[in-house]
Amino acid sequence: MEGVRRSISNQSSRSWYSRSRLRLTTILSGLLLTAAAVPPAAAATAPTPIRGSAYMGMGVIAHEGTAGTPDAIPPATRAGQTEGVDVSSHQTNVAWSTLWSSGTRWAYSKATEGTSYQNPYFSGQYGGAYGVGMVHGAYHFATPDTSSGTAQADYFVDHGGGWSRDGRTLPGALDIEWNPYGDSCYGKSTSGMVTWIGDFLKRYKTRTGRDAVIYTATSWWTSCTGGYRGFGSTNPLWVARYASSAGTLPAGWSAYTMWQYTSSGATVGDHDRFNGSSDTLREFATG
Repeated sequence: MEGVRRSISNQSSRSWYSRSRLRLTTILSGLLLTAAAVPPAAAATAPTPIRGSAYMGMGVIAHEGTAGTPDAIPPATRAGQTEGVDVSSHQTNVAWSTLWSSGTRWAYSKATEGTSYQNPYFSGQYGGAYGVGMVHGAYHFATPDTSSGTAQADYFVDHGGGWSRDGRTLPGALDIEWNPYGDSCYGKSTSGMVTWIGDFLKRYKTRTGRDAVIYTATSWWTSCTGGYRGFGSTNPLWVARYASSAGTLPAGWSAYTMWQYTSSGATVGDHDRFNGSSDTLREFATG
């Protein structure tokens, strides 16, 4: 009788052990399937870019996506505007003659960022655009968390961001958008951001005699300046929106001077439209 009880007990123990192993196997299989379903991008945070590597539209891609293509713009809009491009060190040596042949008539090159970075390809890009007949200009990628607006305007002008009344040189552009290195608004309050931008613009005009172009996106402007309207009457707007229209403009502007509409052009990704004919473009360059 005792032997029977031990046999039953052993069978019960083996049964419990088998059920436990089955449950454990099921749980582990579920965890493995769940882990496999998580895409690599969700498993790790993207590394912070290296200082100096930012470029015009970097924040637009990250925060608003890329839906714009050249064909998406209505023909009537294209007919009344002039094609342009913007480049940085990411484009290295640009095929300017190819761009000219495709109808591109103006270009901006990144000259500086903050007060310590200069685009090593700037000279070749800036001169290359001019050499094929384009109207050319320079832009500065703003980093309001690293130094004052006045200091960055000086650095920009001293390293390629000047202006001349030759009919072929566009006023310098301030690229002010999402911070690729940290907090979207660079740790500034809306009033602090407006002050920083104002300091840059004031210094740039003092140094060059021209009002700088402001490149930005409506959603960033609304969030980080509180929808400030004060620059719309003096500074030309270069709005960024990758879609079939420029959409709602930042507060203070009723029209844009330039529009960055795509990041997927054939020769150079970032393409833009000047809101007027090529003759009007040259008039704008002249000042």
